[in-house]
Amino acid sequence: MAGRSVCKYGIACYRRNPQHFLEFSHPWKELVNRDVSPSVSAGSVSTASNDNTVPKAKRVKKETTSDPFHFMLTKVRGIKDEFNEFLSIGIDDILSTKHGKLKQSIQFNYMFDIDWLVDKYPSEFQGLPLFIVHQDKLETVAQLEQEVQSYPNIKLVRAHLMDPFGTHHTKMMILHYENGLRVVIHTANLIERDWDQKTQGVWFSPLFPPSVASNFVESSPTNFQTDLIEYLKSYRSSEIDIWCELIKKYDMSAAKVFLVGSCPGRHTGSNIHKFGHLKVRNIFSKYALSREMDEKWPVIGQFSSIGTLGALPDQWLTGEFLTSMKTSTSARFSGNVPLKLIFPCVEDVRKSLEGYMAGGALPYSEHVAKKQQYLKLFLNCWRSSRRGRDRASPHIKTYTRISPDMDKIAWFMVTSANLSKAAWGALEKNGSQLAIRSYELGVLFIPKMFGDQQIFNVCDNNSIEGNGVDAPFSFSLPFDVPLVPYSKTDMPWICNVEYKEPDSHGNIWSPS
Repeated sequence: MAGRSVCKYGIACYRRNPQHFLEFSHPWKELVNRDVSPSVSAGSVSTASNDNTVPKAKRVKKETTSDPFHFMLTKVRGIKDEFNEFLSIGIDDILSTKHGKLKQSIQFNYMFDIDWLVDKYPSEFQGLPLFIVHQDKLETVAQLEQEVQSYPNIKLVRAHLMDPFGTHHTKMMILHYENGLRVVIHTANLIERDWDQKTQGVWFSPLFPPSVASNFVESSPTNFQTDLIEYLKSYRSSEIDIWCELIKKYDMSAAKVFLVGSCPGRHTGSNIHKFGHLKVRNIFSKYALSREMDEKWPVIGQFSSIGTLGALPDQWLTGEFLTSMKTSTSARFSGNVPLKLIFPCVEDVRKSLEGYMAGGALPYSEHVAKKQQYLKLFLNCWRSSRRGRDRASPHIKTYTRISPDMDKIAWFMVTSANLSKAAWGALEKNGSQLAIRSYELGVLFIPKMFGDQQIFNVCDNNSIEGNGVDAPFSFSLPFDVPLVPYSKTDMPWICNVEYKEPDSHGNIWSPS
């Protein structure tokens, strides 16, 4: 159809509705089969794949837990069963009837496939009230309105954005049962591909029981409940406000994580430390970290997208951002702290379970990369052999502070926030305001909230059995340590350049 607008989601577009492809063009031609016949159009996607040679992972019947942390990775098709049995969870498990009789739920996310999502709910839950919180952009609204036409139980709720470059990137579920309330904060879009062969993170909260107090009293030691309500209030939505009132009726004393959110706007005065990287800075300034920690403990950032960070690293990355991540109650931690970043190189993507298709969810563009070539000095490859996810491309985003020998961590965070100013915020007006473009949400784990120890031990690389009740201060990272720095020939994955060496499915990548 002539005159169609180009799809603004770029190569990350996962739309399946035929109407979408009638209205919007997709000129990047995501994949081109190396052996494609000249008679086949250049935009064809190869159906040749090694998927059929990989047995589908069996459904794990036993209950998977992550006590005391409740942090898990999503299950991955095509890896050994043992890795899907250890601290792993699928969306079917999250929405399962085994957790109780559901009354209603609300889903916050960036991308939705409504038919797929509804199908993930057990049949007896599919007609229950379901709220979908999505970004207020014309194409997103039109697409979702069309998708929900056959679902009268679904209510669409718009998340208003103050900036055209912002997104509603938060990924959260609130599940209201007859016997309690559960909060799930994760990193996956609500589309099939994100729950199939990618590495994603999930904080699966305890089931919070009804409160015995007649009036709302903050019950969490980390102020989790108040912070969650404050984050939800930032939407300025009457539909979401109803959920705020519901949350007040539950006892969230079992929530031992700190909530770290971002909401669009320019935050000033007493609000400047409520969101973004300054929220992290504020938490670290109040809660003592490891007595063992000093300037030699690196900060590790791991993510699936990179924004424009500035021409020099100290303009934001090693300036205000790293300052927040290294903050401590102890003045002796104020010096230069090493920063290490994990982002897939081209070979990581090429050899992944999805092949180059995984690169559609790693939107780092060439024009941005050229402005910040210094970034390669900080970059490390994606490795996750201990969790069986070396080839499961990471869409998870995590940040941590680790000892030089990489066997202890001072804190850990899983979040929707990638490495960008839009997500974490950037200081303006001599530091008097923090400008944030996007909605984001994550949880922060600090050891002292889980007991008397000052550090978490890193689960040893030779065993995946070190976590849980027998070793309550052993934390299982989603990536391997020690890290593997980029070699001289490694390059970060760039989504809009061509790659001609065949991937794990025999395809090449031709985005233009």
